[in-house]
Amino acid sequence: MVFVGVQLGMILSTLDRTIVATALPTIGRDLGAESARSWVITAYLLAQVATMPIYGKIGDLYGRKRVYLFALSVFTIGSVLCGTASSITELVLFRALQGLGSGGLGVLAMAIVADIVPARQLGRWLGYQGALFAVASLVGPLTGGVFVDHLSWRWAFYINLPLAVMSAVIVTRRLHVPYQRISHAIDYLGAALLTGALGAIVIAASIGGRTVAWLSPEVVVLALVVVVFGALLIRRERRVAEPVLPLRMFAARVVRVSSLLNLTSGALFASGIYFIPVFMQQVGGVSATESGLLLIPFMFTTAFTTLVAGRRVEHTGRYRIWPIIGSLLTIVGIALLATLTRDSPVWLAAGFGAVLGSGMGFIMQTSLLALQNGVEHRDLGVATSTALLARMLGVTLGAAVLSAVYQARLGGGTDVVAVAEAMPWVYVVALPVAAFTIVLALRLPEHALRDDAVFDAGDGSVVPGLAAASETGIL
Repeated sequence: MVFVGVQLGMILSTLDRTIVATALPTIGRDLGAESARSWVITAYLLAQVATMPIYGKIGDLYGRKRVYLFALSVFTIGSVLCGTASSITELVLFRALQGLGSGGLGVLAMAIVADIVPARQLGRWLGYQGALFAVASLVGPLTGGVFVDHLSWRWAFYINLPLAVMSAVIVTRRLHVPYQRISHAIDYLGAALLTGALGAIVIAASIGGRTVAWLSPEVVVLALVVVVFGALLIRRERRVAEPVLPLRMFAARVVRVSSLLNLTSGALFASGIYFIPVFMQQVGGVSATESGLLLIPFMFTTAFTTLVAGRRVEHTGRYRIWPIIGSLLTIVGIALLATLTRDSPVWLAAGFGAVLGSGMGFIMQTSLLALQNGVEHRDLGVATSTALLARMLGVTLGAAVLSAVYQARLGGGTDVVAVAEAMPWVYVVALPVAAFTIVLALRLPEHALRDDAVFDAGDGSVVPGLAAASETGIL
């Protein structure tokens, strides 16, 4: 029941991105500011990315249950306000508030599951989690279309309320992790530097190649902000007692490799979920709804192989082989997608997408499992947030860079021939990323999986998992 409760929160975060993306054209027309509508997405993403690592750290320090409920409350309030927005300015501000809550939902959900499930069994539960993410990613655009066509775009936000209430009730009643409040020193300056650097990355990816040129003064300034803030952050985190991003974690190779695997797999995931529908609609001539349905093979294989890998990890206790298999399948899928032409049927593109999706499923959750298993429990929340942040940045940067490649090869053309000739270059550019993913998977170390779940009792000690805690009277 705890798993169901926290997954409802993660599904909310996932659904909201995709539902709103579908409803965005209608929102722009209704509020009379189509030129500013992209900020409805950017404001949410910016707040979400900026707060993810902070939620991870605060959850480690103050207890994940209360922080999760706080994040869920902020997200829900933001959803209600978004549904009542009367101008694009209000909607952008309320979307930022919503993003401030969303930043904690996925991070804390995954960390809570890792708290109460032994690492040996965690692969199976992360497999369920990955399957739910895949389903939510697919259902979102279809649901958004239904709301726009038959109800109102405002229901894209109101739909969050019943799910949020269900999540809050379940987590409040069923999650009982012992916790004792103690004093901690929060690294506010480090959090500000990290937020500034991440914000600059997201804004640069959002406007580069779209609103302004990649080498424009605006993008150059943002790049300098990333470099300066990043350097100051590293210097700061080496000195403080409670760093928001503990650099000692990265001394472990499993953390470095797993984080990079999440970054590259996020970029490759973007090449599938964003560009396969473009090929189907622009070259294959299918509708937006049909292209969404034809994306099912990609999402289904992602979910299915996630479940397979999770089950096998639980059975064998070994995880390293799955990112290796996944990276090999991924490069095959990318190479096949690069062969699509004007005469390629849409079912072939869907089949190639299924190959790519199968590789994604083997990589994403097992690399997260390796990271969670390879860090000290006191760093579990911030380690989880680091992996998910890397994945989200991979999706964001991957979509931005590949979109720039696509637009450059398109050369202003809009007909089927131009699109068919430009599309393969998206996957040609993605091939080196896929090859680097193979190198990373081969570098991933394998450590014995923990057989007991642990959680923070609040005083820095590590307490046995739920079964042992029940026997000793802690719960």
